[in-house]
Amino acid sequence: MEDNTCELDRVQDYLLGEDVEPLFIQDDSLKVLKALPENLIDCVITSPPYWQKREYENGGIGLEESPQEFIDTILLFTKEIKRVLKNEGSFWLNIGDSYKNKNLQGIPWRIAIKMMDEQGWILRNEIIWNKIKGGMDNSKDRLGSSHEPLFHFVKEKKYYYDVDSIRTNPKQTKVVKGAVVSATGVTGVKYKRQIELSTTLTEQQKKNALLALESMINDLNEGKVSDFRMVINKQQRTTHSGSTKLSGRAKELEEKGFYFLKYNPKGSKPNDVWDILPEDTQRKDSHSAPYPEDLVRIPILATCPMNGVVLDPFSGTGTTSLVAFQNGRKSIGIDLSAEYIETSRERVNLLV
Repeated sequence: MEDNTCELDRVQDYLLGEDVEPLFIQDDSLKVLKALPENLIDCVITSPPYWQKREYENGGIGLEESPQEFIDTILLFTKEIKRVLKNEGSFWLNIGDSYKNKNLQGIPWRIAIKMMDEQGWILRNEIIWNKIKGGMDNSKDRLGSSHEPLFHFVKEKKYYYDVDSIRTNPKQTKVVKGAVVSATGVTGVKYKRQIELSTTLTEQQKKNALLALESMINDLNEGKVSDFRMVINKQQRTTHSGSTKLSGRAKELEEKGFYFLKYNPKGSKPNDVWDILPEDTQRKDSHSAPYPEDLVRIPILATCPMNGVVLDPFSGTGTTSLVAFQNGRKSIGIDLSAEYIETSRERVNLLV
């Protein structure tokens, strides 16, 4: 920033205003981050340039001589990101790997481990972005690659997370011949029969299990659960360790003889493998590696409140800010390239 004070005033005015149209800053990201006050940002989502993959306008990171030098550079950014992130905030980092002398370097995990060990980050998830189709790969002695990691880091054990905003719509229960049937066909008849015929359960455990099953069917009828599974001792395959020291489920099974798996009536939350096609590389803008809008939608909905702000310190052509804007969140995008900043503004202006 030529004038840090002036740029900081722009940021503060933007955050105090009501307009959610993104704020874009063309400058060195590390310099901008260092100028921002601490505990300012609700959610950071970014994908830095990968090591030795491309040469961007005005240089920038990714051109270091060694993987370790690149990792050290990224850690300078993650240190500042942690400082400007609110205590209840989240940091989502998408970064790919690279080869050197035919050796896959493990760069994403080297960065993640150093962030945890040296900077105190808490890693909540590693999401596998399955691109479904890989890029051109002419190597004859290894498999092609079609995935990248997306890491979800937080500063504190308690943080903002709106899981209901990212659930899929649940299937509905129905009534068949007067019986309540779950979305996947569970009526309770099979479980009742298994309880009655069990040679493992005591008579008291059978009585308790039948009462609990009846209560669960009522919850299903009233919409308190959308579906359920009942695990009865020696009847179903368990979903846990058999050790009562390691698993609460194992302890429950030993003491009660059964337990339930309940499905939320608001729907299922996403798992940690996302099947998302890469962004169309034939777009008119010149960015050679834009990530798709769907990759950042879940992070924004789940970890940035409606009155919050999203930051992307390597904003490229502005995908993070575009999706934030589409979902009513403020955002700040920083990039060294004047061309990318201009493209970002054009993409958002199409929606204004």
